[in-house]
Amino acid sequence: MPKSLSLRAGLGSVLFWSVISAAFIGPGTVTTCAMAGSRFGVSLLWTLMFSTLGTVLLQEAAARVTIASGLSLGELLTQIYGPRIRWLMVLLFGTVTLGCAAYQAGNILGAVSGLGLLTGLSTPVLTALTGLVCITLLWQGSTRFIANMLGLVVFGMGIAFAYVATSASPDPAELIRSLVTPTLPPDSTVLVIGLIGTTIVPYNLFLGSGIGQGQSLAEMRWGIGLAVLIGGLISMAILLSGTLVSGEFSFQTVAQTLENRLGRWAGSLFSFGLFAAGFTSALTAPLAAAVTGRSLLGWREGSWAYRATWLSVMIVGLTFGMLEVKPVPVIVLAQATNGLLLPLVAVFLLVAVTNKAILPVAYRNRPWQTVAMLFVVVVTAFLGLRNLWLAVF
Repeated sequence: MPKSLSLRAGLGSVLFWSVISAAFIGPGTVTTCAMAGSRFGVSLLWTLMFSTLGTVLLQEAAARVTIASGLSLGELLTQIYGPRIRWLMVLLFGTVTLGCAAYQAGNILGAVSGLGLLTGLSTPVLTALTGLVCITLLWQGSTRFIANMLGLVVFGMGIAFAYVATSASPDPAELIRSLVTPTLPPDSTVLVIGLIGTTIVPYNLFLGSGIGQGQSLAEMRWGIGLAVLIGGLISMAILLSGTLVSGEFSFQTVAQTLENRLGRWAGSLFSFGLFAAGFTSALTAPLAAAVTGRSLLGWREGSWAYRATWLSVMIVGLTFGMLEVKPVPVIVLAQATNGLLLPLVAVFLLVAVTNKAILPVAYRNRPWQTVAMLFVVVVTAFLGLRNLWLAVF
């Protein structure tokens, strides 16, 4: 760690950047990771290794753009291309917001499902309470307060899932092999692109760029690296927990299976983790949509357009919750949709972070970073297009 970065500043940065972990560890992560473990054992762990490293790479680049230029990713793209492509900025904002709304539906459904398993209360009541708390916190408007609060909840959730995962007792050699050896078992493509889409979340790149102002490069790199690594380990713990589950997949099945095999504590910990994942992401998805609009379209934080955006995303999630839609299909579809959007957003980020006219030399990509980002784009585009091909033909 650089000498200029104190221990207190480093820990504060990790807590602040845990908002990124809170954003990608939602019910989508719980669902896709647990389902991957249930259906394919540990064979898809390599996907989480790839997507965790990819998240660190892309989030660092997005935050570096802001620190170097004083502009968010969207503002920088607008400056590069000018007003002549404002239609593209509007289209990109609409696409990202649609992805946030899809995520939000799963977030609310997941949080309410976790609360329902814990309390037994009705879905409409729990949906209304969850929505009221989220709207109150978002309306007060402090992104740093929300980030720090979410960081604490994420760490608590991680401890819960890690405790359950230790009971899976995987073979160490098989575990290491699965982390570094890519495999695509039959009928696993949707889950693979879902695992990537739920970890390297496209809207997180705008969220990270939008909140990164005011930090030093050392603070940002330390905070993002450790916070995302912790998030990746939590995702892997959820997948290992899923290997204990067999039969038809549902949240009730997972909780009941864990209770039967490990005791009532395991089912309760899973239910708490599901609620925590949904609640934290139910705050970050609307916030990310509003921050993306501020970044791409030049809104002020707290303006009517800014608040209308996050409120609209919140209403979509609450509507799905009130209608008591089955959560698992909605959540998996949202992850796959965002996985398809990821290559497009990553290409925009790559263009911004290699721009010689705006970024000083010290802040531009090094050759290995450009190659690594291109690799992430190619892999995600290949998996997304392969998934579309299989769906159509």
